[in-house]
Amino acid sequence: MQTIFCKSETKINLMRAFAGECQSRQRYYQAALIAQQQEQIILERMFRFTAEQEERHAKQFFELLKDCAGEKIEITGSFPASVFTDIGELLKESADEEFHEFKEVYPVFAAKAREEGFADIAAKFEMISAIEESHHKRFEYYYDLWNKDMLQRSESTDELWLCLNCGHIHKGSEPPNECPVCGAKRGYFIRQTEAPFTDANMYK
Repeated sequence: MQTIFCKSETKINLMRAFAGECQSRQRYYQAALIAQQQEQIILERMFRFTAEQEERHAKQFFELLKDCAGEKIEITGSFPASVFTDIGELLKESADEEFHEFKEVYPVFAAKAREEGFADIAAKFEMISAIEESHHKRFEYYYDLWNKDMLQRSESTDELWLCLNCGHIHKGSEPPNECPVCGAKRGYFIRQTEAPFTDANMYK
């Protein structure tokens, strides 16, 4: 027998998820500003890209609360105070938080929703959990590069680097200090394989 939604634990969990996603969005936006100040444009764009996805997750959870529109929903929770200026700390904290979400939080929320008879909400938790896992891997990947001082260095002299400002492609073990086309600083260069819409094979 399905639980009445407005009396369910699932309703509470949706509000917790909404609050969590809103906070994630804001934390990543703040991290993007710090990366921008330190001229780490690759990481600024990555944080903003992830922040926008968290905003969309929040929207999905919020819309699922429409049957209780107007109700005050009290929740409790703990959220990270990731007030760092060190890029490495921001990346590590972000990776850890995403791990917590996809491994511990959303599976529990999904199981409860299924138990209470809300299969569609359970599926939403599970799908967004899978996205959070990809976020975890993204942050972990860039943390590893940052930690090894390989964000803009490669062991291959054939590495292709794309300027995010104008699209110029540079070949070498590391990008130039300044783009020869537009003058953008080194921080704008990303491995071509990491940039969206740039795989030449897809246009053949």
